[in-house]
Amino acid sequence: MARTKKTIDLDLERGIAPGVVTKTKKRLVVVAGRSHPELAQAVGEQLGIGIAPTEHRTFASGEIYTRFEVSMRGSDVFLIQSFSQSVNEELMEMLIMLDALKRASAKRVTVVVPYYPYSRQDKKGRGREPISARLVTDLIATAGADRIMSVDLHASQIQGFFDGPVDHLFAKPVLLRHFEDTLTEEERETLTVVSPDMGRVRVADTWSDSLSAPLAIIHKRRDPKVANQVSVHEIVGEVSGRTCLLVDDMIDTAGTIVKAAQALKANGAKKVIVGATHAIFSDPAVERLQDASVDRVVVTDTVPIPPERRFEKLTVLSAAPLLARAIREVFDDGSVTSMFDGAA
Repeated sequence: MARTKKTIDLDLERGIAPGVVTKTKKRLVVVAGRSHPELAQAVGEQLGIGIAPTEHRTFASGEIYTRFEVSMRGSDVFLIQSFSQSVNEELMEMLIMLDALKRASAKRVTVVVPYYPYSRQDKKGRGREPISARLVTDLIATAGADRIMSVDLHASQIQGFFDGPVDHLFAKPVLLRHFEDTLTEEERETLTVVSPDMGRVRVADTWSDSLSAPLAIIHKRRDPKVANQVSVHEIVGEVSGRTCLLVDDMIDTAGTIVKAAQALKANGAKKVIVGATHAIFSDPAVERLQDASVDRVVVTDTVPIPPERRFEKLTVLSAAPLLARAIREVFDDGSVTSMFDGAA
C-alpha cells in the first residue's frame, strides 16, 4: 500500500503566513529639485552614489513638470530640496516630485529640506492669522512623503505637525568645529556667546557650555504690525572688552543681527562674530552685514548663496557631510540621535 506523502508548511508551524521570500535588497536613491544643485551633488558625492537623473521643465505658463529618467520602484528615496528666494515655486516643484515618486512605486520617500519653508509661521500671534508651517507639512504628507529631515527648525514644535518620523538635525557641530579651529587664543579667552533674542537663549546656552564661555542675552522688541523691524532695548551680561559670538538659526534681512551687533559694540564689545545656519540673505541683508559693527559672518550652505550675495567677511561651510551621514543613518536603520550626543 502506497504511503501518502505529508506536506508540512513550515511557515504556518512558526506562526508566519505562507508566502514567497525574495532576494530583494534595499536600494538608496537620492533625487533633487532645482533649488540647490550644488548641495545635492555634494551630498550624493559624500554618499558615493550621485544624483538620479531627473527631467525638470517649466512651461511658458509657469507650470512645472518632473519625470525621473530611471526606475524608482522599490527604492528608498531621499528627495533633497532647499528653499531660497523662489520659495513658492520650489515648494510646488517638490510636491510634484513627491507625487511622481509615489506613482513610480518608490518604497519609501524621505523629504530632505535643509531649510524648512514657512517655518516662522508656526503659530498664531494675532487673530485671523494662518499657521503656514502646518499647512506646508500637510501638503508634504498628502503628496506622499513618509519622513521629513531638516536642519535647525525655527521652531521645534514643527516636528509635531507631521504624523510620521521627523529627523531634526543641528548645524552646531559644523559651526562649532570651525570656531574651535579658527578662533585665536585671545578671542577664546575673551569669548562671550550672545543670544540675539529671548527665543534663542536655549540654543545659545548650549553653545556657551560647548565653548566654556559666558552667556549674554539681548532683549529686543519687534512691532508685530511691521515686518523685519527690530529695536534693541538692553543687554543682559558682560560684553565690554569681549569677543562676542552671536548665534542664530537664520539670517533673513539681517535687521536683528546687525542691530544686535551695533548694540554690542556700543556697549564696548571688542569684536562681533556672527554664526548662523540658514543664510537666506533677503535684500538688504548683504549691505547690512558689511556694517562696521560686524567683524565676521559664518554660515552653512543649507540655502543657496549666489556669488552676488557673498562678501569678504563671509565664510560658508558645507552642510553636505551632515546631511549625508543622517541619510545613511536613516537608510541603515541607525541612530540619528547619536550624531548629536542624544540631543536630536
